[in-house]
Amino acid sequence: MSENYYKSLVEQSKDYFNKAYKFQTEGLLEKAIENYNLSIELFPTPEAYTFLGWTYSLLGNYEKAIEECKNAIEIDSDYGNSYNDIGAYLIAQGKPDDAIPYIEMALNSKRYDSYHFAHLNLGRALEMKGLWLEAVEEYRKSKEIAPDYLPAKQNFNRLQGILN
Repeated sequence: MSENYYKSLVEQSKDYFNKAYKFQTEGLLEKAIENYNLSIELFPTPEAYTFLGWTYSLLGNYEKAIEECKNAIEIDSDYGNSYNDIGAYLIAQGKPDDAIPYIEMALNSKRYDSYHFAHLNLGRALEMKGLWLEAVEEYRKSKEIAPDYLPAKQNFNRLQGILN
């Protein structure tokens, strides 16, 4: 395979990914799925699999969402978004004990720039387990990392109010 052909595949894959994300933000989820899959067929990336999973989660298909995130992990086990997203989907399914190890893997990932999401999700899982002091600490960490992140502020203030 020539270098130009390879670059062409990567560029086409990026184009499909960008189209998919646009469709996703517009609520056109089936078109988003189609374009994420086209992107993956040309050049699979952990981002494309993770965003495909996110799209399935928006349809309420958490099992498929988790499967796609696991595909992303197979490509790049250092990509933290996939672990955090699996944790979020397990929380949505009412499985905080299953979610916590994935969220902790996100927090320990080498390639992850959204630690505030993982701290929020860890707080949510701990709160579901009734571990309120630990949960409020995770919400505080999330808020500290991203001071403008509204869910962290809201959860911190709500739980802090309950504890006082």
